Amino acid sequence: MTTQALRLKVIVGSTRPKRAADRVLPWVLARARAHGPFDVELLDLRDWPLPFFGEHITNVGDIRNPTYSDPIVKAWNDKIREADAFLVITPEYLHSIPGVLKNALDSVYLSFGLRNKPMSGISYSISVAGGTRALEHLADMAIEQEAVPLRNTVIVSYVQNAFDEQQLPKDPLTDGALTVLLDDLAWWAALLAKGRAEGELPPAGQRSGPAPAPAPAAGPTATGD
Repeated sequence: MTTQALRLKVIVGSTRPKRAADRVLPWVLARARAHGPFDVELLDLRDWPLPFFGEHITNVGDIRNPTYSDPIVKAWNDKIREADAFLVITPEYLHSIPGVLKNALDSVYLSFGLRNKPMSGISYSISVAGGTRALEHLADMAIEQEAVPLRNTVIVSYVQNAFDEQQLPKDPLTDGALTVLLDDLAWWAALLAKGRAEGELPPAGQRSGPAPAPAPAAGPTATGD
């Protein structure tokens, strides 16, 4: 029996010219593809010029199969729905993720494409902080999308000096952290893929209507007591 590869989408969350993500990306892709269980696809937001989020129930078309306000928004939702797991590479802007990455996550609308799938991140910066606050915000956003944010991440401090001429991290602990992250993603991706195949609960918003009214109290007896 052949086991289908887990579909890992690597999302690059910076589109700036001369971005430092390009120092990190070759190592991440090589390690993810060599890890074993993954079919790895790069989703570089430079290739996904999504409009500013403007989706609304009135412009998405059929809610059961939305067309959305722009074909690229539909294509993005379809691509995200394919995934079994997500690995996000992000810098830190103003103690958070870049606006283009936030917009891409916002644009996963009505498809529930991130739901019940693991997500982890690799952050980087030119300082010692390494983008830690961006990862904290990314986890909050994952929770709101009903994804499963993982504890283990990779933080690359002083990214301008973090890699050698072979595009490998100089600090072996950084490479070890990526191994842990990929192990976790593979374990959770397999577990959650099985759960989705066996049947998912409806999204929370579809189950959070008003509680049923309590049963009425018994009325007075025939004697008037």
